[in-house]
Amino acid sequence: MLDGLNPQQREAVIHHGSPLLIVAGAGSGKTRVLTHRIAYLLAERKVHPGEILAITFTNKAAREMKERIDKLVGPRSKAMWVMTFHSACMRILRREAKRLGFPSSFSIYDQADSQRLMAMVCREMELDPKRYPPRSFSAQVSNFKNELIDYETAIDRAGSHLEKTLAQAYKAYQLKLTEAGAMDFDDIIMNTVTLFQLFPEVAEHYRMRFRHVLVDEYQDTNHAQYILIRELVGHPELRTADGDVVRPGADQSELCVVGDADQSIYAFRGATIRNILEFERDYPDARTILLEQNYRSTQNILAAANAVISRNESRKPKNLWSDQGDGPKLVGYVADNEHDEAMFVAQEVDRLSDEEGVKAGEVAVFYRTNAASRVFEEIFIRTGLPYKVVGGVRFYERKEVKDLLAYLRVLANPADVVSMRRILNVPKRGIGDRAEAMIEALSSRERISFWDALRRADEAYGMATRSLNAVREFVALIEELIAKGAGMPPSALAEEVLVATGYRAELEASEDPQDESRLENLNELVSVASEFEEANPEGTLVEFLEQVSLVADADQIPDTDGGQGVVTLMTLHTAKGLEFPVVFLTAMEDGVFPHIRSLGEPKELEEERRLAYVGITRAQKRLYITRAAVRSSWGAPSFNPASRFVSEVPGQLIDWRTDPEKSAWSAATSRAPAARPAPAKSGGRTVPTLTPGDRVTHDAFGLGTVVSVDGVAEKTKVKIDFGSGGEKTLLLAYAPLEKL
Repeated sequence: MLDGLNPQQREAVIHHGSPLLIVAGAGSGKTRVLTHRIAYLLAERKVHPGEILAITFTNKAAREMKERIDKLVGPRSKAMWVMTFHSACMRILRREAKRLGFPSSFSIYDQADSQRLMAMVCREMELDPKRYPPRSFSAQVSNFKNELIDYETAIDRAGSHLEKTLAQAYKAYQLKLTEAGAMDFDDIIMNTVTLFQLFPEVAEHYRMRFRHVLVDEYQDTNHAQYILIRELVGHPELRTADGDVVRPGADQSELCVVGDADQSIYAFRGATIRNILEFERDYPDARTILLEQNYRSTQNILAAANAVISRNESRKPKNLWSDQGDGPKLVGYVADNEHDEAMFVAQEVDRLSDEEGVKAGEVAVFYRTNAASRVFEEIFIRTGLPYKVVGGVRFYERKEVKDLLAYLRVLANPADVVSMRRILNVPKRGIGDRAEAMIEALSSRERISFWDALRRADEAYGMATRSLNAVREFVALIEELIAKGAGMPPSALAEEVLVATGYRAELEASEDPQDESRLENLNELVSVASEFEEANPEGTLVEFLEQVSLVADADQIPDTDGGQGVVTLMTLHTAKGLEFPVVFLTAMEDGVFPHIRSLGEPKELEEERRLAYVGITRAQKRLYITRAAVRSSWGAPSFNPASRFVSEVPGQLIDWRTDPEKSAWSAATSRAPAARPAPAKSGGRTVPTLTPGDRVTHDAFGLGTVVSVDGVAEKTKVKIDFGSGGEKTLLLAYAPLEKL
C-alpha cells in the first residue's frame, strides 16, 4: 500500500483523525495519494467500503479514480460512492425529493433549458430583452444559487430597479421550475444543502453513513459546495469570544481535501480560492501536507511555472521540483501575424514527427478563447495535419439529440414544460406559435400545467379547428408513448419515439447531407442508451436521463491512443487535469492572454496568472511559447505587446527562434502593457460606402448582405449576414470587403 510513495505522499495516506488538507502541486501524484489512502482505510483501518464518499469534479476524473481503486481493492470498490458533486447530490435527492415537494422523477435542466425557461419568464413579465437580457438574468440567478441566496433573500436585498426586476424574475423562474417538476444544475447542490439544513435527521443519516469524505480539486469548490461538504462531514462548535455558542457542533466524519490554490481558475463559475486558503481557519485542528515533487515535467518547465506563479500575492509558498533532469529549454517564437503563428506550429509538429518520432496525439495547442481555434484549423487542414477541437458543439448540445432527449424527458415527467414546448411542433405537425400561446394562456388562466392545458385544448379561446386537431393528435401520441414506455428499456423507447413521431422518417427522406449526420447522432444516442442498459440491467428511463444530464464537458477530451492520434486544440480552461509531451502556448500577448478584461484588475490578473501556470504545467517534455506581432481582432489589426507572463520566465530558460529584428520582443519586455499604436489602413485600399441591403464579398466569410451600418469615419461598424456563416460585425476601415 505504501510502496513507491515519497515521504509526503506516505504521510498523507496514513494520516488519521483530524481534517487533512493535501496541497498537491501540478503533477505531484494526487490521484495516487487519494486512491492509496482509500485502499489503506480498507486494509489497515478496517473501514467498510460503504462508509467512503470520494467526490471529484468531472465524470472523467471519477471514472479514472474508480478504475484505479478497483485495481487496488477489487470488487469491494462497488460499495463506495466515487462520483462528482452533482452525481452524489442527485443520488441523495432522488431518495429525498418528496420532502422538498418534488417528484422523484424530477427533470434536470441544463444551461440551454434554463435559458429557455428564463426567456419565457421575461416574455411573461414583458421585459425588453435589450435592457433585460434573459441570458444575463440566467447567469445572475446561477450566481445567486452558487452563493445559496434564495429568491426571497434576493428580493429583500434588491436596491436598484434592475436588482428588483432580476429578483422578481428569479422568483417567477423558480416557481416555474417547481411547477415543471424540474431542477436546474445549480439547484442540485443548493437543494441538497437546503435538505440537510431543513431536515437535520437526513444530514445525520448521511453523516453516519459516510465516515470518510474525500474531496478532489477542492480549490474549484464554490460557496454552495463548500457548505455542502461542511453539512456532510459535520463541523466543530463555534463560540463567540465570551463563550456563547453561535453554532452547535455536529459529530464529524473524517475529511480529507486535496487541492492546489495555484490551479484555481474557475472564478467565473463561482469557485472561490478562499475555501482552500482558509481551510485551517475553518477547521482549527486541521493538518496540512505539501506535495511538491512533480512526476510529469522536466525541471526547466517547472522553473518557468514556479517563476510565473510566484508573482501572485497571498499564496502559500510552494516550489515544484523534479528529478527528471533539466530537459530542453522552452522555445519562443514571434510570428508576423496569427497565420504565421499557426504555420510555425504546423511546421514544428511536422519537424518533431520526422526528427524525434513525436506522434500527433502527443501534441496539444492551447489558446485563451475558443474563437482562436479557427486559424489553426484552417492551416492544419491546408497542411494535412490531423486535429481535433475540444469544446466545439458538444454531442448533447446538438439540436436533434436535444429533441429526442426532450421527448424522453416528457415521457418521464409530462409536467416538464421546457421539454414539452420544445417538441410540441417537432417534427412539424401544424401547432404554430399562435396555438402554443393560446395553450399557454389557458394554462395561466386555469392555473394548470402546460400538459393539462394541452389535454383541455378545446377550452382555449379562438383555437383554429386545424390546430385543435393537431394538438389532440399530439396528446394522443404522448399518452400512447407513456403507456407503451412503462415496461420498455430506454433504447427501445428512444427508437419507438423516432418512429412514432415521424422524426426518423423525415430525416431519412431528406436530401440534405447534414440530415444524414443528424441521423447518425440519433443512432448514437440510441447506442448510448443500450450501453447504459448493459451496465445497469435494472436501470430506468429516469436513471438514464440523469446519467446523460450529468455528463461533463471534460468527457469530450480525446484519449491519446497508441496510434498516431491527432493534435488536440483546446482552451486553457479545458486543459486542466491533462498532460501532453509537447505543448504550444499560443497568443501570449497582453490583451489576449492575460485577457484584456483583467489588465486593470489585480484579482483577475492573478486568476489569469494561475491559468498560465496550469498551461505551463501541462507540458511533460517540450513547451513552446508563441505570439503574433499583429493579430486581427473584429476585422481590424491590433498590435499587442508581449504577454507579461513571458517576461516573468527567466530569460535563460527560453530559446528564441526568431529574427531579433522582426520584432522587438526580448526578455526585458516591460511588464506594463505598452501603448498600442493606432492601426494603419491597409495599402491604399478603397473603403466601400455601404448601406443596408448591399451585397458584399469578404475574403474569409464569402458572400453576404449588409444588415446595418453604424458609426462614422474609422469607427464605422457594419453588420453583415453571411448566411450559413452567421452574422458578423466588422470595422469597415479594415475588413477585406468588396461591394458587388
